[in-house]
Amino acid sequence: QVQLVESGGGLVQAGGSLRLSCAASGRTFSSYAMGWFRQAPGKEREFVGAVTSTDQTTYYANSVKGRFTISRDNDKNTMYLQMNSLKPEDTAVYYCAASRLSASSRTSQYDYWGQGTQVTVSS
Repeated sequence: QVQLVESGGGLVQAGGSLRLSCAASGRTFSSYAMGWFRQAPGKEREFVGAVTSTDQTTYYANSVKGRFTISRDNDKNTMYLQMNSLKPEDTAVYYCAASRLSASSRTSQYDYWGQGTQVTVSS
């Protein structure tokens, strides 16, 4: 069992930056691929990015590529999402998730989810 807790969300102006954290419980964090997803009101949850468990290869949605960076610190059982050049369309609840299988863009591949943290970008 893995419990995930996101933090770092808030209100920021367009062009600003935020860093989200995802803290995981348990001693097996390093064995999980991790992902970030987001969900805006009235929309489906969408893939933001992911990082593998082994060599920490990262993958990103086209909409955030070049602006967002995912990293993980296995010693601290924490994953991060650095978000730069934020746009109003980045406004959403951001979720982190853990997968025993792979760093996938599909929500069905993830076994554990956090409760989400709100990010609001004003224009």
